[in-house]
Amino acid sequence: MGSGFDRRLAGRSSSVCAGLLLTCLATVQPAAAGPREDALRIHERLAGVPPTPATLDAMADLLDGGDATGAAAIALDHPDFYRVTVKNWAKPWTNRDQTVFVPLNDYVATVVGMVRDDVPFNRLLSDNVVYYGDVSGVPAPSPADNRHYEALEAQNANLRDVLVSGTQTAVYGTPAEAAAGVVTSRAASRAFFVDGTNRAMFRFTLINHLCTDLEPLQDSSRPTDRIRQDVSRSPGGDSRIFLNRCSGCHTGMDPLSQAYAYYDFEYPEENPDAGRLVWNPPGSIDPETLAEHEVETRVQEKYLVNGATFAPGYVTPDDQWQNFWREGPNRALGWDFGPESPMGAGQGAAEMGRELANSRAFASCQVRKVFQTVCLRDPSDASDRAWLESTTDALPTSFGYAMKPVFAQAAAYCLVEP
Repeated sequence: MGSGFDRRLAGRSSSVCAGLLLTCLATVQPAAAGPREDALRIHERLAGVPPTPATLDAMADLLDGGDATGAAAIALDHPDFYRVTVKNWAKPWTNRDQTVFVPLNDYVATVVGMVRDDVPFNRLLSDNVVYYGDVSGVPAPSPADNRHYEALEAQNANLRDVLVSGTQTAVYGTPAEAAAGVVTSRAASRAFFVDGTNRAMFRFTLINHLCTDLEPLQDSSRPTDRIRQDVSRSPGGDSRIFLNRCSGCHTGMDPLSQAYAYYDFEYPEENPDAGRLVWNPPGSIDPETLAEHEVETRVQEKYLVNGATFAPGYVTPDDQWQNFWREGPNRALGWDFGPESPMGAGQGAAEMGRELANSRAFASCQVRKVFQTVCLRDPSDASDRAWLESTTDALPTSFGYAMKPVFAQAAAYCLVEP
């Protein structure tokens, strides 16, 4: 009898507890986020740390008045926005593994400085610029090593305050006509001009700054006359593979990557990290090209490798490039979106960098990467896509290609409760 009573009591107790739980769940709901909660979330996402009480009050007041971008702008002034958020935003662009786990370098420092100074970001691939730290007690920036930037990071330097801009010509001795923004930074040269055929620099520029790759851009309808000799026209004895696959990438890539024909990253065999960017000046003869191919030309030897693979193929004579993707399906990349495009052909890396950076794809890519950093996700629905399109439209006009307003807009979109 006692056992039955215990069972009935247990059952009744369970029912009572279940009822109380449902009542609690029904009546105790999370309070709607207010301006202070939104301000805290914005600051922590953009700067990575909580705001001071005074900063929280100032941001909450702006949010209460409907100025979410103004509130975000306060967070953007925190040193850790540059020392952490922007630094880690840019680090994957500087290496083939696309990892953030690399030391601070001149490429990253230049991105941080351009964001801080509101330098138009469509000049990223073309300007004669490099940022470095104005800090005593650290090695001077050098074209032959990364010790300056590693020392800045080891000191946890306040990048917002210590970075200064200079020209690659003054800091590294790079000829002005050879400088092409982060493309000719030491970090990018070490990662993408090293060995190979310089196609890696072009491919990773597409990945990092147009948010695409060669595979989606295949177009076998373009002319094949600028494809280099090292590309087989019948891989495995089957010419259809070249016509249907290989040519689709190389018809666009080879005439554009010709812009890099005078560049190489040269290093001592025992220590690749001690290498530096080299560029063959006017009137020079590349010694390796002469020795290996008996050709007197400025063009780096890597552009003439494996010439017997298809001897009638294109022999690179100079750094004149052409953009065959302005016709056909890759017109969708939106050429001439920005104000400084060279109109489809030109000479050298800087002009080709302007061609890429003044496309709509470049602008959309920067906006997308900011969205991913601030919102911690990809754009996924119609609302996200509409925000992406409108912010891309605003980048060259309302924002003048400055990136801080994009971070502020993303924070206002993703982190403020409706």
